[in-house]
Amino acid sequence: MTKNILITGSTDGIGLATAKQLAAQGHSILLHGRTADKLERAKSDVQDVKGSAIVETYLADLSNLKEVEQLADAVKAKHEALDVLINNAGIFRVSNPVKDDGQDVRFVVNTLAPYLLTRRLLPLLGIEGRVVNLSSAAQAPFNIAALKGEVNVGDDFSAYAQSKLALTMWTEQMAEELGANGPVLVAVNPGSMLGSKMVTEGFGVAGGDIGIGADILSRAALSDEFADASGKYFDNDSQRFAAPHLFAADKGNVEAVVLAIKSIVAV
Repeated sequence: MTKNILITGSTDGIGLATAKQLAAQGHSILLHGRTADKLERAKSDVQDVKGSAIVETYLADLSNLKEVEQLADAVKAKHEALDVLINNAGIFRVSNPVKDDGQDVRFVVNTLAPYLLTRRLLPLLGIEGRVVNLSSAAQAPFNIAALKGEVNVGDDFSAYAQSKLALTMWTEQMAEELGANGPVLVAVNPGSMLGSKMVTEGFGVAGGDIGIGADILSRAALSDEFADASGKYFDNDSQRFAAPHLFAADKGNVEAVVLAIKSIVAV
């Protein structure tokens, strides 16, 4: 059965590789990017895949939460149902990470934007849909003040690791909150040091086969293996469901990050 699948940050890297893989299976792909020309090139690449069904494009800068809302509205205007949302877009290193409002763009794109987008698209996902959040093996206890933009993190790796753990934690919390009344929500580390633009720019190395990441995201999106895994974290480095950073085991920490997110994001 053909499914409608939205993949954020799908103009290159693991996102584009996943889009091609799912398109080859005949699914309708909703591509997202923040640059119009890259989005059109990605659309052409995905349309060239044998078996590809419908390919749509959506332009939005996820560092701007207003544009995240507009993205959700644009998807809802075209579709009554969405089978899979893959929150793949992420930022590791930027020249100026602090926005004019004081918020760190890594927290906005990696943590807040996928939360807001997921919340806004829940009516389309229903109880049969899936949300796949791109986590990371890089996880660190978060600073609530940094998440709120009250203090600067400074270090690229620290900000990224904190933002990815916060993403993983709200995935678990939302899954628990929605229960049988919502879609399956999973967080996935696609594999460490894969050959994405983020790895190249962040660490100056080519990285490994991005197909490894595309394979696990496709499995998380569609396979029976993840059908009953809502709220769980899958570590593709060890190829199994695993516990995230120990900081996430404290329910008080989980509640704190979700409360902080809700204080920033209007849903």
